[in-house]
Amino acid sequence: MSVIDETLTANQEYARKFAHASLPMPPGRKLAVVACMDARLDIPQILGLKIGEAHIIRNAGGIADESALRSLIISQDLLGTEEFIFIHHVDCGMLTFKEDKYISKLRKQTGVSAVAPARFYAFDNLEEDVREQVQKTKAHPWIRKGTTVRGFVYDVKTGKLKEVAA
Repeated sequence: MSVIDETLTANQEYARKFAHASLPMPPGRKLAVVACMDARLDIPQILGLKIGEAHIIRNAGGIADESALRSLIISQDLLGTEEFIFIHHVDCGMLTFKEDKYISKLRKQTGVSAVAPARFYAFDNLEEDVREQVQKTKAHPWIRKGTTVRGFVYDVKTGKLKEVAA
């Protein structure tokens, strides 16, 4: 049985006990989180959130790329979120490569260039990159001025969040 088949079996059990049909669409805590996709990060557990309390947006690195910004704008403008959190983490794969070398490697492996993604957003300093994501989000013309946007680094060895000063 494949891993996907195993997850489908687990879903049947989840659906049998499903008790969240009455949750409203807007997140109850009016919070949106942008975090790395790393499988070691259980964002609701880390932040003490329950289902329905926050929008969780995940991508490689927890980056405010076009897709994440699109989600944040919709989250705020259409669904009422008022605060945003960015979470990077120690031991992140985005620290392990250089953008230009990685794109060259992919071109060499496949023999072709691709239109998308145009960037992978690799970084070499966690705190600097957290600051960049926070600033990029605060500066976006479609994010309401005065929106609380804060950034953190999560330690995968201790479970602790450390706030990154603006």
